[in-house]
Amino acid sequence: MIEEKGILHETHYGLNIYAHILQKYYPDEVVINLSGIVCAPTKNPFNNNKATLNIFNQNGVFCYSDFENPYLKGDPFDFATLHYNLNGEELLQTLNRELNLRIGEDWNFYGRKKRDNITQSEIIRFSYFKCPVTNTTPYCETNIFELYMVIKSELYKEQTEELRSILAPLPLGEGSGERLEQARKYKARHFDYVTFSGTFTKRNENALIHHSGLITIDFDHVENLSQLKQNLVNDEYFETELMFVSPSGNGLKWIISVDLKECSHQQWFKAIAAYIRATYQLEVDKSGKDISRACFLPYDPEVYINPIF
Repeated sequence: MIEEKGILHETHYGLNIYAHILQKYYPDEVVINLSGIVCAPTKNPFNNNKATLNIFNQNGVFCYSDFENPYLKGDPFDFATLHYNLNGEELLQTLNRELNLRIGEDWNFYGRKKRDNITQSEIIRFSYFKCPVTNTTPYCETNIFELYMVIKSELYKEQTEELRSILAPLPLGEGSGERLEQARKYKARHFDYVTFSGTFTKRNENALIHHSGLITIDFDHVENLSQLKQNLVNDEYFETELMFVSPSGNGLKWIISVDLKECSHQQWFKAIAAYIRATYQLEVDKSGKDISRACFLPYDPEVYINPIF
């Protein structure tokens, strides 16, 4: 039997329930702007799409109210009831299915059990570095959900737009080499970055503190980003933890989880690269085999996160 506390545990205390439902009404918009545990007012589909929806943390659960309508208030499950017109066990089953939470399932990925009763901070931690890339001393540790909110926010919007303007198409033969070098230098100087595969005392493979169980798969010069994103989210064998468009705008970062008890980071990367080649006829950036590889953080309002977070 699915319980509310299990749903809350897997949806960042209910916040992802709001995001999932609001995204159905406003698919092309940033539906939640979160700073710490405070959300900015957002559109309410149940109040004529006015920006009157107030989502707030109350005793460890994200609840909601409406600035205009005092009758619109409650917890995440009350909000879900407004959309699905369901309640009780039927509502919980629907949320479990639609958010891909897998509560009650004995999920197995290459022999790896689902991460039950383990907090996010215990399983997915990695190092965050301030720019420039020559800085190899971590600024702090972070996790998947915190990084998702950063990428979705406008923190790196100015840098991302500037980089893409540098890379904007020019007539054939007009300074393409110089433009690429200018873009490379700009990215190295202006973008913060993370090492998804673990925490480090210094960005060096020999300075690894703890492997996160994550590998970054980097696709460059992708012709159809939206199709590739859909294919990867629905991949039969690998679980997408985070996925976002690269700073350049024509690549994709696919962050997936692996079981290091099965084989090493490098062995996993080699196997994944071969699988991608056979399944999607694509080559991946070989830098993913480096445990301490730097992954620059862009602005991507459509960044994807596994609903479990």
